[in-house]
Amino acid sequence: MRFRGLGDWLAWQQTAHPVEIDPGLERVGAVWRRLRLPFAATVLTVGGTNGKGSTAAYLDAILRAAGYDAGLFTSPHLVRYHERVRVCGRDVTDQELLEAFAEIDAARGDISLTYFEWSTLAALVAFARARVDVAVLEVGMGGRLDAVNLLDADAAAVVSVSLDHQQWLGTTVEAIGAEKAGIFRTGRPAIFGGRQMPASIAARAAANGAQLRRIGTDFDFVERSDGWDYVGFGSRRRELPLPALAGANQLGNAAVALAMLESVEPRLLVPDEAVRAGLAAVRLPGRFQVIPGDPELILDVAHNAEAAASLAASLAARPRANRTIAVCGILADKDVEAVVAALAPRIQRWIAVGLEGPRALLPADLARRIQAAGAASVVAVADVAAGLAQARSEGRPGDRVLVFGSFLTVGPALAALGAAP
Repeated sequence: MRFRGLGDWLAWQQTAHPVEIDPGLERVGAVWRRLRLPFAATVLTVGGTNGKGSTAAYLDAILRAAGYDAGLFTSPHLVRYHERVRVCGRDVTDQELLEAFAEIDAARGDISLTYFEWSTLAALVAFARARVDVAVLEVGMGGRLDAVNLLDADAAAVVSVSLDHQQWLGTTVEAIGAEKAGIFRTGRPAIFGGRQMPASIAARAAANGAQLRRIGTDFDFVERSDGWDYVGFGSRRRELPLPALAGANQLGNAAVALAMLESVEPRLLVPDEAVRAGLAAVRLPGRFQVIPGDPELILDVAHNAEAAASLAASLAARPRANRTIAVCGILADKDVEAVVAALAPRIQRWIAVGLEGPRALLPADLARRIQAAGAASVVAVADVAAGLAQARSEGRPGDRVLVFGSFLTVGPALAALGAAP
């Protein structure tokens, strides 16, 4: 195949496989084996319904502060595809992606890959070529059949479990937990970051022979007026600074990251100074991202009930004198009503926006569902940019504007603001 550039490659990958989401490790695993790339990196795999992106970002920032060459794979991206693959703190270049895609294409033969499988393999190729010390891999969806699970994790974490992606993962928290715990490996650390643990997490860990450690039982954190302590299974890190990422669940996410690092000692050794530096330096756009001004702007990718509840708690902890105006874009396969119910007490004005893609809701349909879920004062506009302009035109001193509901909502907002990651 011949492509004129990266854009052509990416456009082709989105349509090359018969279906967008096709869970399973047979195809991607076969291509990875054909690539025959040396891969000696320590593998840290992070899954969960919510919090996995933040936890992966903490691991990357802390490990780099400790002097390790780290590769970070996350998804989806907000503005540029390159955000998905970072090597030693920088996004991969067009040339690195093109070389990786060409290598994968030569190895795959007649095997068809999904868009996510292409991006996973490209990340692993980039990490192998850079000879990173550590690969931090964020699960895309589920865990057991997710493409990143083709590698055996030296330590794996499930940060949280709640209802999302039910059409692929199951309709109960127990079923979803079993899928997410599929990243656990025999004899290796398995970290769980939720206060309420589904029985399926423990069952899967026991069946796999994994070393399960859970927050609140085996490790935890203690918040202080000027910071926090990490209380581990064999150590304690004292007087840590609050993370640079804002939000109600960030100490828990940071504690999961530190538990993963503790679990792989002495293979990786991270001094307290590196932890402090990483916590202060970590950046992750779209997770309760605050852009100062009047009105203040907050961007959050929350798109399920658990994430919406966390967002509501974060808003409550950061009160404003006047209204909160929400620019809300949610995909049709999400539980719009549960998301709205969690946030309705914190939002006085709703602007429903349309998103791109086959799973998008028409703005008018989203507005009707928001109103039916108990929200007052709802208006529909065409897209994110128009919604942001509407919110800013309505905003008064002391108001704040919240942009939330999907990566497909926050990404266009960042682009419209000229604040791309």
